[in-house]
Formats: sequence, C-alpha cells, structure tokens
Amino acid sequence: MKLLGTSTLHKWSMDAKTFEGEAQFGFAPGNDHELTSLKSLSFSLEALNLKSGEKSLDKNAYKALKADQYKDILYKLISATVSPEKENRYVIKSKGKLTIAGVTKEITMDILGIVNADGTITCNGSDKLNMTDYQVKPPSFMLGAMKTGDAITLEFTLVYKKQKGT
Repeated sequence: MKLLGTSTLHKWSMDAKTFEGEAQFGFAPGNDHELTSLKSLSFSLEALNLKSGEKSLDKNAYKALKADQYKDILYKLISATVSPEKENRYVIKSKGKLTIAGVTKEITMDILGIVNADGTITCNGSDKLNMTDYQVKPPSFMLGAMKTGDAITLEFTLVYKKQKGT
C-alpha cells in the first residue's frame, strides 16, 4: 500500500508493508480460475505502518491523520461487478466505504484482478482523493513555508490466498 503526494519542496510517498484484509471471491462452477464475482472485501491499515523514510514527514503525517485518535485506515466493499479482460485478468468495478481519520466516504474504483497459477488473486488499483474530504488538514512545516498538497493518490497491491478448506 502506498500514499503519494506533493509539497512545495518535492513529491513524497509513504509505504505500508503490513496491513490486514479479507475478501470473498466467486468462481465459475468447476473452474477455480474463472472469477465471476467479488462478494466482500475489506482491509485495515494501521496509520503508523505508513513510512516515508523521513521521520519529520512521518510525524507530520501521523498528526494530520489523527493517528493517536483514529488508529486505522479502513475500507469495506459495498458492491462490485467483475468483467473478464483477458486470460485470468479481470476488471472489478467496485464501490466501497473508505475511512480515514474517523471520516467515512463512499468511493468508486476500478481494480485489476489477476487469478494467478497458484490460486492466489492479486488486486491492483489506485484512487485519487483529497485529504480535506476526510477532514485531514494537509501538513505544513517550517512555520508554513513548506506545505503539502491536498491531493493524494492511494495505490495498492493486495494478494489474497485461498483459505484451507474453502
């Protein structure tokens, strides 16, 4: 999971390697590689797991995200339609609720789903959003001389593994 943004000084990014999620996919009868539906999907990302490699940027981001009060960034799927693109690749048009800093907004997003040979499913996507839509004040520092832009991009790659016995 990655957040990308800009500031008056430079572009910045924060990565999170650790987060939790679950999904329930539907497949064609007798074919566990032909994806037909996405019945549920959710993920939880602890805000403090986002790291830029710059301590001051991280500190300002955690403060802006109100990470002491709202520990997690959450997503919960409302609905999705799955369309085949080409062999083992699917476009998933999704609608869900994204919660950042305690504020929940409905978003729509296209996700590329790939059914891998080992049975795992890789989901890739990105969404552009504004921090202020989630009542997050874009961080500034050096007495306001340096400001972060309001627009950010959330990029993700999630790999789902089939649970044993399902």
